[in-house]
Amino acid sequence: MHRLQDIGRNQGKTIRLDSRSTPPYIGRFAPSPTGPLHLGSLYTALASYLDARRRNGRWLLRIDDLDTPRNMPGAAERIMDCLAAFGLHWDGEADFQSRHALQYQQAITDLKQRDLLYSCSCSRSLLAEAGPIYPGYCRTRHYPTDQPAALRVKTSPAEIEFVDGLQGIIRENIGERHGDFIILRKDRIVAYQLAVVVDDYRQGITHVVRGCDLLDSTPKQIYLQKLLGYPVPEYLHLPIIVDRAGQKLSKQSRAEAVAATSANQTLFMLLSLLGQNPPPTLKQAEISAILDWAVAHWVPERLSGIRSVGIDTPSSNQT
Repeated sequence: MHRLQDIGRNQGKTIRLDSRSTPPYIGRFAPSPTGPLHLGSLYTALASYLDARRRNGRWLLRIDDLDTPRNMPGAAERIMDCLAAFGLHWDGEADFQSRHALQYQQAITDLKQRDLLYSCSCSRSLLAEAGPIYPGYCRTRHYPTDQPAALRVKTSPAEIEFVDGLQGIIRENIGERHGDFIILRKDRIVAYQLAVVVDDYRQGITHVVRGCDLLDSTPKQIYLQKLLGYPVPEYLHLPIIVDRAGQKLSKQSRAEAVAATSANQTLFMLLSLLGQNPPPTLKQAEISAILDWAVAHWVPERLSGIRSVGIDTPSSNQT
């Protein structure tokens, strides 16, 4: 289990993670139901699945459905059907964030009682003028609690340091890099940074495998984990898939949905993108045989230090 130096007593110092024991492996895949899985999200799901199975661990599925305005009806079911079609079967029942409002509120109450949160009513235009680092406009102001406002967590000059499974040593000063960041939005939706921290804690997640596009979020999440007294998982950030224009495959870039047809060929391609060098004979094999081979030969270190992998438009594998 990881241990961090106390942030409150060590402001300005480097916070390092120190492994003391090895708990049973519990990993997860946590898609948002804003649309069907695209190739990039299936790539991440496959890698997290292989990492869990290679270590004889559990692999959980969590549907991150808190951002209700962006949720698409039927998307969660389509995601689960897609994973099953590719042989990526999760352990236990699928978990839904929307069923755990009490746990998020308990974390917010804990932070609030220790004077670690404050209301922020800054407009989008004001924040745009301020730049990417919040300058703390509202930290010493007091707004009525019945007024629309976000909640920000007070950050300190403590430097977070951790070793990522692929990207190596990551160091970041939270206060200088991000400033006080939002944990509850103005629309009263729990922000991603707090939600994922609470979710990983309540599910006992020990290992997080996800894309490099979320690497910047990890120090903020470690900061919250320490404030809340939670253990810190091991992190492994995969290179993201980019198209020929260098753009990340995502729903925002209108990446197309993955089709279950020719699933074995799609899995073969994903294993190649993951640097696993599958033998050519595996391309036409059954899905179960491909996954058995992939689990037995999983070596994520082949992607060490890589932040992105390129791909041509995979029209033959998508609809």
